[in-house]
Amino acid sequence: MNHYDTNLDKNNANYVPLTPLTFLKRAKEIYPNYEAIVYEDRKYSWDQVYKRTVKFASALNKIGIRKGDTVSFLAFNTPEIFEGHYSVPMSGAVLNTINIRLDAKTIAYILDHSEAKVLVVDRQLHVEVKKALSSLKRKIIIIDINDKFADPSKCEKIGDLEYESFLNSGDENYNWEMPKDEWQAISLSYTSGTTGNPKGVVYHHRGSYLMSTGSAVAWNMPNRLNFLTIVPMFHCNGWGYPWTVPMLIGRTICLRNIDIKKIFELIDKYDVTHFGGAPIVLNMITGAPESDRKRLKQKVYVLTAGAPPPSIIFKKMKKLGFEVMHVYGLTETYGHVTQCAWNDSWNEFDEEKQNEIKARQGVRYPNTEGITVMDPETMKEVPKDGKTIGEIMIKGNVVMKGYFKDKDATDKAMDGGWFHSGDLAVMHPDGYVKIQDRSKDIIISGGENISSIEIENTLAKHPSVSIAAVVAKPDEKWGEVPCAFIEMVQDKPTTEKELISFCKETLAGFKVPKQVVFCELPKTSTGKIQKFELRKKF
Repeated sequence: MNHYDTNLDKNNANYVPLTPLTFLKRAKEIYPNYEAIVYEDRKYSWDQVYKRTVKFASALNKIGIRKGDTVSFLAFNTPEIFEGHYSVPMSGAVLNTINIRLDAKTIAYILDHSEAKVLVVDRQLHVEVKKALSSLKRKIIIIDINDKFADPSKCEKIGDLEYESFLNSGDENYNWEMPKDEWQAISLSYTSGTTGNPKGVVYHHRGSYLMSTGSAVAWNMPNRLNFLTIVPMFHCNGWGYPWTVPMLIGRTICLRNIDIKKIFELIDKYDVTHFGGAPIVLNMITGAPESDRKRLKQKVYVLTAGAPPPSIIFKKMKKLGFEVMHVYGLTETYGHVTQCAWNDSWNEFDEEKQNEIKARQGVRYPNTEGITVMDPETMKEVPKDGKTIGEIMIKGNVVMKGYFKDKDATDKAMDGGWFHSGDLAVMHPDGYVKIQDRSKDIIISGGENISSIEIENTLAKHPSVSIAAVVAKPDEKWGEVPCAFIEMVQDKPTTEKELISFCKETLAGFKVPKQVVFCELPKTSTGKIQKFELRKKF
């Protein structure tokens, strides 16, 4: 008989399901009058945020929303979507945040596939939303967000209910329930599919709780920080920070639209200490005219993810006073699962070498049980030689429950007991992962594998290049050859010949772009380059 398994059972005193909802409850109980959210002329304390979320949860309950129902949000980074991260799960429902830049057809698909019963939507999005609703075969309840800081020329009434009046129909003494099971779904996020329909990624309360605690540790986030919401809260739940920041009693400063001048103003006005942003946003910050910038009063900590950053961006950001940490993750992993954790011995290297290291995807977060690079056919780890390419594999409590109503896709993604990321990478001798490409973006020229990211990093070092994207162009002789699409720095013109010569200085001949196209690159709302759009040109 094992005494450690006898009369030592779980009970209500020693086991409570993990949920990030407790972070908000703690904040309002201990720091009720501290500022929680700031948006333009609106400011809410923790007590106010808590009461507002409870009332909204109550209002949802009054119209019949119950455990397992889906409540969708189509919103900019305003207090309403922040509150939705608490009010919706407080009602027992599942929060579905939708990308505001999607077309009507995709919005309609998500609302239909998710079986959404309620849609909370910003009136500025009325054009695509009305088209989407007209194609649905059922009625759903529409709650408008009427934001006075939206563009009034683009706003139009959509539904019969309005957010504030709906919220005030709820009871602030509503007795919301914690999840009885931490495996209970908390949110549903749809991946941006390049072909076919997007897949719905389901998170549970446990994973969201663990992601919050892990993020705080990995980024050394202090209590009482000031966090600027640049990452859309519809994207992977804003990388989980609507749950992480309240845990730290941090103040969330909402930014409705990406506006570099406004970013500098908010950093200055609210002593912003932290924000996240895709490399494209960092590129916009470093490329902004002097008139749009303000000198930083203190160091500002920045997390970058969403696309592999060119190493030069770290140098440019540091010059302005920002300290950037590179992380990596996917929608399917609640956000970040690796970080380029710094080793003090690297301080001896020159700046260029340091920046090359910072561009790695790195090692696992403390809340991630396993990250490795494997041959997806044999499921064996590749050698740690920095050369052999395999697929990044992940396991742990911050891997999604699965794809909503898609068992085959779930089983395929988790075949062999690991989540298959689809990202091709190498493992360095020190165990640090470095992405080479997405499996669909690798260029195979004359039998040689070429990393588009390696070429993009080289091009990004040219003073005239603002952003570079490299894709495969069909070629009669080689099968495929690299083609570069370039956004130039304003007032710094260059030529195709000059950029090709620049690449020849450091790249092997077969890796040098055979064509350079100057244009504005198609991007997602989070700044990822839509390479599938570029490939269509061929």
